[in-house]
Amino acid sequence: MDSGQHAEPRKRSIFRSILSLVIMVAFVFGLSWALRTFVFQPYEIPSGSMEATIMTGDMVFSEKVSYYLRDPEPGDIVTFQDPEIPGRVLIKRCIAVGGQTVDLIDGRVVVDGVALNEPYTHGLPSEPLKTALGTEFSYPYTIPAGHLWVMGDNRTNSQDSRYFGAIEENTVTGRGLLIYWPLNNFGLLG
Repeated sequence: MDSGQHAEPRKRSIFRSILSLVIMVAFVFGLSWALRTFVFQPYEIPSGSMEATIMTGDMVFSEKVSYYLRDPEPGDIVTFQDPEIPGRVLIKRCIAVGGQTVDLIDGRVVVDGVALNEPYTHGLPSEPLKTALGTEFSYPYTIPAGHLWVMGDNRTNSQDSRYFGAIEENTVTGRGLLIYWPLNNFGLLG
């Protein structure tokens, strides 16, 4: 029997195994890219602006599917492109949408004349902030169409729309869905 006859099938078998491995790795990377691009994105929270809802160092999943079907709504926790630092993503709570009017009265947030019930702030006052230009927004403030007013739950430690103004709705990257790490903070966001 010729040893060359056995070598040829063995070469084909090795080639098929390598090709299968390459295809599987490409599929896994492609699926991972598609999931991160169109379905969800993990983030580590770098600051205390959303405490005690989300703590510094928590790992959060932001899902993207719901905003293919509907627009962000007041109460949603949204991730969005930082209007000041390109490439950085922030997470805050949507307080008002385009056409609504926000006012800050005696430490309370008032939207369209109704004071919000905000148990997630733990009673911290919502006061105006100096903007990046050192001025304050004039309240009441009407949110332009296609924009959102966002604020951190930790109102005394959050640079938010009181600081940088309403954000463009098209900068929203997803809806904060779940704290997945550390396990003692595991849970849905709302």
